[in-house]
Amino acid sequence: MIGFTFFNIFEEPYLQCSSQLTPMICIRVVTRGNYPLLVRDNIKHNITVCDSVGLTNFSFEVITNKYLSLLDNCDSRVKQVVIPQNYCTKNGSLFKARALQYAVEHHVVDENGWIVHLDEETLLTKNSLYGILNFVNNKNDYSIGQGLIIYASSGIVNQMTTLGDSARVGADLGLLRCCLKLFHLPLFVFKGSYIICKAACEQAITFDNGANGSISEDMYFAIKAMEAGYKFDWIEGEMLERSPFTLYDFIQQRKRWIQGLLLIVHDGTLPIMRRLCLGISVYSSVSIVFNVMNIFIVPFYPVDLPLLIDFLISFIGVVTVYLYFIGMVRSFHSHQLNYFGFIIKILCLCIYLPVIVICETIAVIWAIIGKKNTFYVVQKQINMSNVLSKV
Repeated sequence: MIGFTFFNIFEEPYLQCSSQLTPMICIRVVTRGNYPLLVRDNIKHNITVCDSVGLTNFSFEVITNKYLSLLDNCDSRVKQVVIPQNYCTKNGSLFKARALQYAVEHHVVDENGWIVHLDEETLLTKNSLYGILNFVNNKNDYSIGQGLIIYASSGIVNQMTTLGDSARVGADLGLLRCCLKLFHLPLFVFKGSYIICKAACEQAITFDNGANGSISEDMYFAIKAMEAGYKFDWIEGEMLERSPFTLYDFIQQRKRWIQGLLLIVHDGTLPIMRRLCLGISVYSSVSIVFNVMNIFIVPFYPVDLPLLIDFLISFIGVVTVYLYFIGMVRSFHSHQLNYFGFIIKILCLCIYLPVIVICETIAVIWAIIGKKNTFYVVQKQINMSNVLSKV
């Protein structure tokens, strides 16, 4: 709530420095190689955006488990790095953490350079590049930055899951931005995409954190960086991604996040004070099971609560719902919807919200009782020619 109160959620950055005087920027994409068309088309789009702002000192690096022949003639600035099948990290890291560690060990970027981490479906915008360039050139005290990702501007496949991801947009604008701007630490949350990190910092921290750091490798990395004394900051400007295409993928995605974060919260090798805020965040999410049960139980078994407790419960509930609506407004702001369009989106969100909450609840239960240390990858590839024409 502090973040919403004191920071403008519609602020758009402008370029404050020369885009030609920046240190080397390596834009790194990690992929299993299952969606070669998606990777190729997104890279072509992202290179076009880099060229449009006059960025010259950059390269794209695709870290992949499978050789992607479609990248052979994509662009001379694109480098494909295929991870050997027999590669193992020292601590046995898995999945994306393993791929990132291979890049740290075998494709070292100059320590004065910067690495921008994107998922294979992430699309750059001019605003995000303005924010990155301003961060690289003007904020020398900070080694790691992160910015806003929105899910309603890169081709909507599923209206319900897209509106469900509005809460993530709201959390970015309120919680994450507040922590990075005021404390310069990601106390409660950190994402795996739209990260910019000084190369020397990444080489010092690494991603080789074993099984516990392989599901939510982003948050594990952030905790280690905080403990090592590195400072974070918020990057203005948004990047674009797509929400899961189905409710099943939506549930699986949430389940994976909760399992990964719980592994970190319970990892005794990490300082407890660094895990405390994350633990509060994770267990507040887990408590959604009891909150949903409460909705059905209270009408039949009402309990008189002290006024302060009643106020706090109501306040938390209202802010949680507000995350969805403010995230929806910010996401569809870029479409410049008219009043009628916004009213339709609000009505859809009101209709879908109970289903979204039930899906989140199923994800929590599944995360607790289901198989651990798995990394489910959601479907990501659609007809990109239709998507990119809308961006």
